[in-house]
Formats: sequence, structure tokens, C-alpha cells
Amino acid sequence: MLVTTRVRAAARRRRLAAALLATTTALTVAGSLAPASVEASTVGYAAVQEASRHNGQPYVYGAAGPTRFDCSGLTKYVYGRLGRSLPHSAAGQYTAAGVVHISQASRAVGDLIFMRSSSGAISHVGIYAGSNRWWVAPKTGDHVKLQTLYSSHYSVGRVR
Repeated sequence: MLVTTRVRAAARRRRLAAALLATTTALTVAGSLAPASVEASTVGYAAVQEASRHNGQPYVYGAAGPTRFDCSGLTKYVYGRLGRSLPHSAAGQYTAAGVVHISQASRAVGDLIFMRSSSGAISHVGIYAGSNRWWVAPKTGDHVKLQTLYSSHYSVGRVR
């Protein structure tokens, strides 16, 4: 029963991602929105929806899903489900070829939030959900959750 439920859930996620990408293509062809903005917003909302499906799953250092995650494992897994490839480290994702850096003021749903340590090094990553909140796998002993951004010492990256 559990396997059947998971298979059905996975199929629903694939159909949703395909439908969102089809909408992107249709809007782009119709010319109603710029291709980059349509794709970014469509993928961003799909990323937040996928991240929310993992709410409550445990943080495990080095884990990249589908039932256990560390911070970069969560972002890697979520974007992987949407056809985007990211490395499995926050610093690696920050410098990844498919990640474009934007200002904090320009952040949008689905963007990656890269927290910085006091030395300025990238130390943590999560997915921006809007309203100053993000989906994140915080630390050992905790779980994937939606939480308020706790610092202003961060950079923003958009996955292309």
C-alpha cells in the first residue's frame, strides 16, 4: 500500500511539472510574457510545491532524498525533480553554472537563499517561499520545514 501511494504521488509530481512546463511554453509562444520570467516563476512555484511535500522529513547530514535531506540535498533533490542539476553542497550550488545571482530585492519564489557565515563563506542553502520564508533542512535533529529567514546575511541565486 505504501509503495503504491508513493508511486502515485511521484506520478502526480511528474504530471504537475510537465503541465507547468507546457504552460511556460504556451505563454512564451503566445508572447504574453518574457520567456525568462515565465520560466523562472513557473519553475520557482513548482520548486516550492515540491519542497513542501517533504515537510517533516528528517535532516541527515549527506542525505539527498527522497525521505532524508541535508540543506543542499533538499535543494538538489527538488530541482532535480524539475529537470535541473545542482551539486550536493551549498557552496557548490552557489557557484554552479545554472545558478544566476540576483539582488535580495529581486528575489522570487523558488530562488535559492544562500546563508553566509560571519567570515562570508556560504554555509547553508534553502528555497525561498515568499513572505520572508524559506523551505530548509536546518540541522541535525531537526526536519525539513518552512521557516522565517533568520538573517539578512545571504545571497540569492535563481536556477535556470
